[in-house]
Amino acid sequence: MNLHSNAYRSGSVSIASLKIGAGSFLLPEADRHRVVVHASTATRSYCGQVGKHFVRRAGDIDVLAAGELGGFDAESAFDTIVLSLPKSLLQDVADSAGVQGSGRLQTRHLLRDEQIEHLTRAIQADYEAGSPSGVLYAESIGIAIAVRLLGLECSTPAMARRLSDAQLKRVMDFIEEQIQTSLSLDTLSRVAGVSNSHLRTWFKAATGLTVHRYVLRRRIEKARALLVSTDLSISEIAHRTGFAHQSHLAHWMRREIGQTPFGLRRASAM
Repeated sequence: MNLHSNAYRSGSVSIASLKIGAGSFLLPEADRHRVVVHASTATRSYCGQVGKHFVRRAGDIDVLAAGELGGFDAESAFDTIVLSLPKSLLQDVADSAGVQGSGRLQTRHLLRDEQIEHLTRAIQADYEAGSPSGVLYAESIGIAIAVRLLGLECSTPAMARRLSDAQLKRVMDFIEEQIQTSLSLDTLSRVAGVSNSHLRTWFKAATGLTVHRYVLRRRIEKARALLVSTDLSISEIAHRTGFAHQSHLAHWMRREIGQTPFGLRRASAM
């Protein structure tokens, strides 16, 4: 696992900003509770514990109770934020609030909670600025996160308004399979099983790209791969990747990656 991190600690609260390479990402057992906030868009991952693929999106949260391990296999590099809190902090908050259960925490995966995400990023921003707000600020936010975590144990969170992992995967797989065809928002909306407006909004929230921009980039990536690995004519490659004609492909390649099909092919042959 390629890992670059900036780790910070202030009193009882610690946080690390991690840059993880593609491959296995493992968080070993620890004696502290951890909140893991995904900070990259549309990272395809595989969880060996449940034997399923998932798409992690910016803002997705994994909550790991003390003593629990976590991790997954990622198909691409990604950024993540790991906040850790001592068990005693949740215990103290639970006792102060009269919450039953002695501050026990349940491990959760792919949680969406704007408050936890906002509070975690607030601590990260303060640490990266040199902690000008001091230990009290970090610990106060740590208490606020503990309160929110305990609140999750007492209620069932509302269903997030977004594309499910299965819906997003269906759309992405359909785009890959039909990249040569004239894809439309109506068609992709039917594949996802949502309205056009919801697909536009939720797809961008999940990937950071509009549907059009995502499809365009996938077409260009496919064309680039064919240009350097085959002897197909440029016009045939344009046809196979859904561009109207050779000039259309050249226009968008120049705009998106700063190279023309001919220039890319010539450079790859050198």
